[in-house]
Amino acid sequence: MKAVCLLSGGLDSATSMAVARREGFECYALSFDYGQRHRVELSSAARVAKALGAAEHVVLPINLRVFGHSALTSAEIAVPKGRDAAEMAGEIPVTYVPARNTVFLSIALAWAEVLESSDIFIGVNALDYSGYPDCRPEFVQAFEKMANLATKAAVEGRTHVQIHAPLMDLNKAGIIALGRELGVDYSLTHSCYDPDAAGHPCGACDSCVLRAKGFAELGLADPALDVL
Repeated sequence: MKAVCLLSGGLDSATSMAVARREGFECYALSFDYGQRHRVELSSAARVAKALGAAEHVVLPINLRVFGHSALTSAEIAVPKGRDAAEMAGEIPVTYVPARNTVFLSIALAWAEVLESSDIFIGVNALDYSGYPDCRPEFVQAFEKMANLATKAAVEGRTHVQIHAPLMDLNKAGIIALGRELGVDYSLTHSCYDPDAAGHPCGACDSCVLRAKGFAELGLADPALDVL
C-alpha cells in the first residue's frame, strides 16, 4: 500500500509519517517550498524522510509570497512572540497562511491519484495548536468528501480516498510520546516560525512555545536543541 505523507519537517508531520509507516504503508513524502520564512524546515524534512525510509521525497515549489497576508510568507508582518495559551486560543493568528492545507492536500491528492494510492496522511491536530481553521476535524472530513468527487480514479470506483489525521486528538506531549514509541528522532525536526540566519529556533513563537511545552510535560529535553 502506498500513502502520500505531507512532511513539513516539523514534529507533527514527522510523527504522522511514522504512524503511516507503522500501519504498513510505503510512504511518499511531499514537502513544499512555498516562500516560508522558515525555509530551513525543508532540510529537516529531507532528513526525516530519509530516516523514516520514504520511498520518494518530493519538494514542490509554490510561491505563496505572491499572495502574502501571513507572517510566514510576508517579511512585512512580524511573527507573534511570547503568547500564552489564552492568547493562542483567541483569534486566528497572523501566522495563518491562507488556505495552505487546502492547497497542500489538493496537490497531495493529485500525486496520490498518479501513484494509485487511496491514502493521504497529514499531521494536523486540534489540541495544542495555534487555532488554524484548516487543522480542524471538520475541515479534514470535508476535504475527504470533496476528494472522492474530484478525481477520475474515485469517480470510476477504482479508489476511495482517505485523509488520515492520526494526531487530531493529541496534544503536543501525546504526539511526542507516540513518536518516541515509533522511533522518531526529533533531533532531526524543526518547528520554529522565525529562526535566525543560522536556523536556530527563536524559542518564543507559538510553535516553539507549544513544542517546548510538550517536551516539558513529559519531563524531557528537546533533542533538537542539543544539536545546535
